[in-house]
Amino acid sequence: MTAAPSASRASADRLGRVLNLVPYLLARPGIAIVEAAADLGVSEKQLREDLELLWVCGLPGYGPGDLIDMAFDGDNVTITYDAGIGKPLRLTPDEALALVVALRMLAETPGTGNRDAIERALAKIESAAGADADAPVAVRMSGNAKKVDRVRGALESGKALRITYYTASRDETTDRVIDPIRVVNVDGWAYLEAWCRRAEATRLFRVDRIDGWTELDEPAVPPAEARPHDLSAGVFRPGEELPLITLRVGRSERWITEYYPCESVERGASGEDWLVTMRVTDLGWARRLILGLGPEVTVVSPPELITGIREQAAAALAAYSVPSA
Repeated sequence: MTAAPSASRASADRLGRVLNLVPYLLARPGIAIVEAAADLGVSEKQLREDLELLWVCGLPGYGPGDLIDMAFDGDNVTITYDAGIGKPLRLTPDEALALVVALRMLAETPGTGNRDAIERALAKIESAAGADADAPVAVRMSGNAKKVDRVRGALESGKALRITYYTASRDETTDRVIDPIRVVNVDGWAYLEAWCRRAEATRLFRVDRIDGWTELDEPAVPPAEARPHDLSAGVFRPGEELPLITLRVGRSERWITEYYPCESVERGASGEDWLVTMRVTDLGWARRLILGLGPEVTVVSPPELITGIREQAAAALAAYSVPSA
């Protein structure tokens, strides 16, 4: 089992090497195999094995007129038929449509830099694809594009900001002074990354949750310890310092295991439910999440989350029992 990743990488390396062979040999008819091996950084034995593989590659049909052909003169080789690999790549209608839609989405994504380059690439592909790119698809993404542009302008001013920010995990609005670092886009949402003087740490502020901001007279000077977050795995990075909760989840609510990062998912004793363990930013956020789910979600632990949900549910029921004015 441990050899599989290595074998996969070796196959990928060989595929790239073999694909590179055809244009290389087309440009150098009659080249000596030993010279080609030195240029390509492989042994002469490996190159000969690659040429043998290349000999049975070509277009679907794989008849004599479809396969790549070559001629050997002693230890020299020449490509005599390239099976069309030297022709410019043409996209199929489906490929052209997929590429156009992806570029349109990228152009509409808030916080994306160098949008002019994206628009130019899109125009070239639409022109080359012709009717194939004339898709009845309009791409629009949420994220307050105008607000993102204004936040980017505030960042470029180089000033510290006083912002009013809604923190969804705690359901509260706070005022804080920040030193902006950059605007980033993750999973279709734009974030302002900044040093938060209140938290004394680098924080990500989702732009659509910034209710307002004021530029201060002082410059933005993040301290030396301010480091940008690694966002390659997304914004939420569960760690051992975060609360751990366990839920018993029925069939209709299993979607939460795909939507939220989970520590573990195990089949329950009945076989119908799942035991789901996950880390959350805080128990207040978990309480609001669970209260909004259906009856097929039950909290197993921790006890304080169970108590908090019971108290909030009881308060909601009590409010219904009081006649309104």
